[in-house]
Amino acid sequence: MKHRKTLEESRTELLRFHGAAERDPAIEAWMRTHAGELGSLARYWFAVMRHCGDEVRELLHDGCPVACLGDAPFGYVNVFTSHVNVGFFHGAVLPDPNRLLVGTGRFMRHVKLRPGKQMDEGALRRLVEAAYAHVKARVENG
Repeated sequence: MKHRKTLEESRTELLRFHGAAERDPAIEAWMRTHAGELGSLARYWFAVMRHCGDEVRELLHDGCPVACLGDAPFGYVNVFTSHVNVGFFHGAVLPDPNRLLVGTGRFMRHVKLRPGKQMDEGALRRLVEAAYAHVKARVENG
């Protein structure tokens, strides 16, 4: 997928998180504290992020698991009382024809998942892949 930077992106530095590891034990501990359906959703979608490429690294940031390409974050999961967020650090520029993304920030967007509520898994998987590809293009092209 070829990506053109938006004017906003070309003026901003790529966010970097130092300390990302191939597998962060803090994330496994976080996952163990989130049981039930919500925890299962978070584990599943974080695994999807982990499998985007060999360069995926991870860390716990602001209390939630974050997936990075090297040290550049592209996605995260977080568990709340009644839903799970699958979030994207550059979600505002991702193609979202199914209109799954919510949020109004300059960069970040997320998808809310609720147990028992139907969701287009293929569309969310494509968002995860697009988020990874977007950060990969930014890392490789400066």
